[in-house]
This record gives sequence, C-alpha cells and structure tokens, in this order.
Amino acid sequence: MLKKSRKYDTDFLKENMMGPNSMKIVEELSESLKLEKGMRVLDLGCGRGLTSIFLAEEYGVTVFATDLWISATENYERIKSMGLEDKIIPIHAEAHDLPFAHEFFDVAVCVDAYHYFGIEEDYLTKYFAPLVKKGGQIAVAVPGLKQEFTNGVPAELQPYWFDDMSLTLHSCDWWHNLWKACDSVRIQECKELKCLEEAWQDWLLCDNEYARRDIGMMKAEGGNYFNLVSLMATKL
Repeated sequence: MLKKSRKYDTDFLKENMMGPNSMKIVEELSESLKLEKGMRVLDLGCGRGLTSIFLAEEYGVTVFATDLWISATENYERIKSMGLEDKIIPIHAEAHDLPFAHEFFDVAVCVDAYHYFGIEEDYLTKYFAPLVKKGGQIAVAVPGLKQEFTNGVPAELQPYWFDDMSLTLHSCDWWHNLWKACDSVRIQECKELKCLEEAWQDWLLCDNEYARRDIGMMKAEGGNYFNLVSLMATKL
C-alpha cells in the first residue's frame, strides 16, 4: 500500500497533476530504487514537479527537475513553497538537448513523459542512459496497454482516440523489446504498476479540462485495455 504520498495536501496535488497521479506512481517506482541521501537524481519530464518534490522530501536526494512544457521559474516558485530549494534544481530543457554531463547522475527517472520521446529506437542508448553512472538505475513509468491493438483500436475507444496515441501507448512486451536492444543497460523489471486504478481515479477527480475529457474514455475503457507500464534497468 502506498503511504508516503498520502500525507501530501490533496488540493496541492490536484492543482498540479498533469495526468494520472505521478506522486503515487513515483512512490511505487521508488520501492525498487536504491536511493540514498545526497544522490543526484534526474527527473526528466517532471511536469509541475510533484515527482521531484516526493523524491527530495522522502529520500533527501538532490533532484534536477527537468521539463519542457513547464518553465524552470514556475517550478522554482513551487519548490520554494515546499521549502525544498536546497534539494531541487529546476531546469528547462528538451529531451534531446539535455544540459548534463555523461555519467553525472546516480539515478534517472521519468514518470508519464517518456512515451512522448522514448519510443524512438535510439533514445535510451543515445540520450538517456549515457547520463547515468555505471551501476546506476534508470526507472520509467508510462501509460500503456495491457496488449497491443493488433486488430485495430476497439470500437468503444474510437470516439476518444487520437492518432498520436497509437504511437505512444504500448504494452509491457513492446517496451521490453525496445529496451532489450540497448546494450548499455540491463533490464531489471518490466511490469504493470499496482497503483494503476488509484492513480487514474485521482486524476479524474481534478478540476482540469484534460481530466474531464478523460472521464468518458476511462468509463468506456472499463479496465480492459489501459495499463501503467514500469521499466527498471541498471546502467552497464
């Protein structure tokens, strides 16, 4: 059961979610990570910084909160409001142009963002894995599918389906095969996260136009198709 994320203010979380509750997702991910105080952690695609706040607060790590859509200044104000400005460094950067040295990080995480750029065959090898020290861990969580739609998008989902969803939403097996091709990491696990239903329900309760749009889609989906895929690997 996820306990650490429950102590954070519900209104603060709802105001800053940009999809399924990323704080609960990163809490479950962190159960498989070896996080120690003072480690340098890359939080790629951090959004409004919920994942960075959780990692810094709960583990005492130094987090480089990196995002393209949310400005570093906006995230810095949020970080200061939580009293974490000495543990979180906000960065504004695009995923293919990250301003970090190779092997700079002990751990790299990416929650609910990797599917926008990490579907490229060489992304892990060329852009993400090089930033992590040998022996360091890489952890990713993405919305996905229980099985690939080999016979097309199910009829009940078609009213809610956008073309880019066919590019970004994939099964555990699909992601495992993609990462298996990278010879600079060893895959530790690839699985469905247990917080799937809870993280989605938290998002649907938000007063957010995208959350309201997703209500009908999730009702039509009925727990039959969608997934939260987690990938964990060690840098070789």
